[in-house]
Amino acid sequence: MGNKFGKYVVLAGAIVFLGACGNDSSSEEGVAVNSDTSVLQSNKKSEDIGKIQIEGLSDHYHTGNAIELSAILENEIDTPHWNWFTREDENAKWKKSPAQQTQDFVGEATVNGLEIKAALVNDNQEVYAESDPVKIIIDDHHGGTEEDQKIAEGYFDEDQVEDRDLSDFEGDWQSVYPYLLSGELDEVFEHKSEENGDKTPEEYKEYYATAYKTEIERMVIDKDTVAFYEGGKETVGTYENDGFEMLDKGDGKKGVRYAYKLIDGPDNLPKFILFSDHYITPHESYHYHLYAGDDRDKLTEKSSNWPTYYPVDLDSNGIVDEMLAH
Repeated sequence: MGNKFGKYVVLAGAIVFLGACGNDSSSEEGVAVNSDTSVLQSNKKSEDIGKIQIEGLSDHYHTGNAIELSAILENEIDTPHWNWFTREDENAKWKKSPAQQTQDFVGEATVNGLEIKAALVNDNQEVYAESDPVKIIIDDHHGGTEEDQKIAEGYFDEDQVEDRDLSDFEGDWQSVYPYLLSGELDEVFEHKSEENGDKTPEEYKEYYATAYKTEIERMVIDKDTVAFYEGGKETVGTYENDGFEMLDKGDGKKGVRYAYKLIDGPDNLPKFILFSDHYITPHESYHYHLYAGDDRDKLTEKSSNWPTYYPVDLDSNGIVDEMLAH
């Protein structure tokens, strides 16, 4: 799985020299342009321009998130003129975004799979170089179908639950506990207080301080190998699938914890690690709650402590964004 939720991704686009666009370069909203035109006669040479990169792309967005991209030239040129183009999928025609005429693109994530590219144009609004397109991926995680949402909330039958490999949790993961201690998650607690009205922000913070507390600040999972980091020190073990446990949360809600047993590693590693991420069938994880220890039975009991992990390449703002989306 690698790092799933990297905050920023840089995509280098090969320069493409295009034929005269004619009316295809109309500045009207929604006018289609041809992306398969031939070479345009221009006094701009490829070695003068270099590559166009698009920076600021997130690994995924939630519906309504802001899209903020920047076009970066490998080699600076005098007074570059920018246009941005979008299409809803690879079979659609490119449409010019007339409001986007600087090196920066600002928009809203509303269409999954939307492709965006930056282009350099001359004084006649003819395209003479462009970036490779980048794709906007919208993933609201558990917010797909109504059934998906019900499962995420804990309403499902036992026969719907399936085994999952440890590889579902592959990645480089960081504990959110340090962010709680630093106050960087306070926005989340304020939101929960306003939304639910049952606790003050301070009470929510106290509750989650107990839940998130852990000595394991980082975990790196690769297939059946798990590296634990405490105080910067790495300890590695190999784990095998040990099934799953169903939990009764009351009010008709259920939970599932997926268990893995240590088969090779030093004695100071937990004999069992259990994961809960609100999925009940094979699926790559976006965050998870960890239950680790030597007594498997105790790890399946209700607990007020469930250290929580997000991809290591998310900063505090990215983690807050993820938490507010759930």
